[in-house]
Amino acid sequence: MNAPLSWDEFRLVKAIADTRSLVGAAEALGLNHSTIFRRLGSVEKALGARLFERSRSGYQPTAAGEEMVALATGMSDQVVEFERRVAGRDVKPSGELRITTVDSMAVYLLPPILTRFRQLNPGVHLDVILASHALNLSRRDADVAIRATNEPQETLVGRRIGAIRWAIYSSPKLALEYGAKTVEEAPWVAFGDNLGSPIGRRWTERNISQRRQVFRVNSVLSMAETIAAGAGAGVLPCFIGNSRADLTRIGAPIEELDVGLWILTHPDLRHSARVRAFTEHVGGELVKLRKALEGA
Repeated sequence: MNAPLSWDEFRLVKAIADTRSLVGAAEALGLNHSTIFRRLGSVEKALGARLFERSRSGYQPTAAGEEMVALATGMSDQVVEFERRVAGRDVKPSGELRITTVDSMAVYLLPPILTRFRQLNPGVHLDVILASHALNLSRRDADVAIRATNEPQETLVGRRIGAIRWAIYSSPKLALEYGAKTVEEAPWVAFGDNLGSPIGRRWTERNISQRRQVFRVNSVLSMAETIAAGAGAGVLPCFIGNSRADLTRIGAPIEELDVGLWILTHPDLRHSARVRAFTEHVGGELVKLRKALEGA
């Protein structure tokens, strides 16, 4: 081998191993398939060793490939750790800030809060990532998470804003038809297995027969729209259900569905000026919404 391998070549091999395909690696790296194929061939030629074997399950690393992937993973972790430490030393709120949250909060709670934050901190550019699963803040998939959870990750730091309370909702027409017998007799909109609130899903499974679960959805937003359309009753966060004229709440919030609202970041980033400014502003504004969150 004449020239030392570059970091880009390590990233290439790791991307192929992570995705088990050249197409997946191309998407991850923003390249085309032919470029990935050509560059892999060049690396293998330079090393004088095959790095992958093609099988039914995709590209499987050889022993040499596994060794290179392990090195690439260690290098990647060190780069991310360095970036995180440096990002935590900024002195004024500026630069990009990646925020992860769920679609229901992004629609019903955060737009005016984030807009005001930008007005107060014009040097900060926000990148809002909607994801129902928890992103890895240690790897800087995001800088700040605004999450509904009763078990925040132990590796993160932050504050609990309060409780998000849930209740039963239906369309006004369905409420007139079933009234107090909604839980016992009404058709029901349930959460599917792959997405949606696990707490809400478990409550529905315990209290509503399978026969009456006539509709399944995989997000809180689709739940609200389906209930409003009259497909059935269902459970929703009160900050959504109480804000809509096309939904009627049936009874008081259900205490066992309470879930905490947290704003979280990685310990290395908590002293970053932009992270600190964001968490203080957004946390303070969300506290003002506590009554709406709790279904008052």
